[in-house]
Amino acid sequence: MGKRDFLTLQDYSEEEIWELLESTKLFKESSSPEIFAENLRNRSVALLFQKPSTRTRVSFEVAVNQLGGHAVYLGWSESQLGRGETVADTARVLSRYVDCVVARVYRQSDLEELAKHATIPVINALSDLYHPCQILADLYTVWEKRGVLKGLKLAYVGDGNNVCNSLLIGCSKMGVNISVACPSGYEPYSKAVEYARENSGKTGSTVEIVRSPEKAVEKADVIYTDTFVSMGDEAEREERLKTFLPTYQVTSALFKHASEDALFMHCLPAHRNEEVTDEVMDGPHSVVWDQAENRLHTAKAVLSELLS
Repeated sequence: MGKRDFLTLQDYSEEEIWELLESTKLFKESSSPEIFAENLRNRSVALLFQKPSTRTRVSFEVAVNQLGGHAVYLGWSESQLGRGETVADTARVLSRYVDCVVARVYRQSDLEELAKHATIPVINALSDLYHPCQILADLYTVWEKRGVLKGLKLAYVGDGNNVCNSLLIGCSKMGVNISVACPSGYEPYSKAVEYARENSGKTGSTVEIVRSPEKAVEKADVIYTDTFVSMGDEAEREERLKTFLPTYQVTSALFKHASEDALFMHCLPAHRNEEVTDEVMDGPHSVVWDQAENRLHTAKAVLSELLS
């Protein structure tokens, strides 16, 4: 069997995603985590990061270590990539040293280039277009809190960024209805919307892109947001804040349109009192800390799946 990458959830079937979620549950709920300490024994994983990170780096390093493997952290500027070596050449070399590459990059095209020339699995730890590891943890969190996925409604309010793109794919694959509210000019990636509509035809879920946050969150089971100014967008900060605020801020008033027990989710880091108020972030609806913790357990599931 050839190597398998984890570049976007679109490459995985509903059944395969369920397997990863079941595996996550096993890792999280086990009373004897030491039984998994052989999963990555004698395996090395390179963490190739072009962008800074807290949750992604720590969750993957700890996951590799707890599974008995060895993590090697490589900042982009600390490797020869920062001095002009091609992504393809780096992929060829790393394939001779390690068993897997977890890459966090600015461009999805770099990730695809890496995967094309590597003979080992490549995991997308975030690119400009997708963030599948985050969404796997999000789906697990919703399942953990609600006991089901199919038929629930998730409302995403804000910038149609990489997280939004992957939510569209992940939700539509698993039968979760998704409604995205974003201002004109900040819509999600058209290909991700296309994939989502295609997936929803198979699972019977609904996909909608609207302007009104109130319309999006109507009877929603989950309200999700992310920063209005992603890494790389800092130069547009003022213009973005003018566009998004106050209409797209997640507030207690907006929550009144959702289901009574709706969950609040955010992939973090949060810019408090920009995309979400403190009252919501720290309130009874918020599951952001469980969501962050679950990044560790889903990282174990993905690594074990690709390296077993």
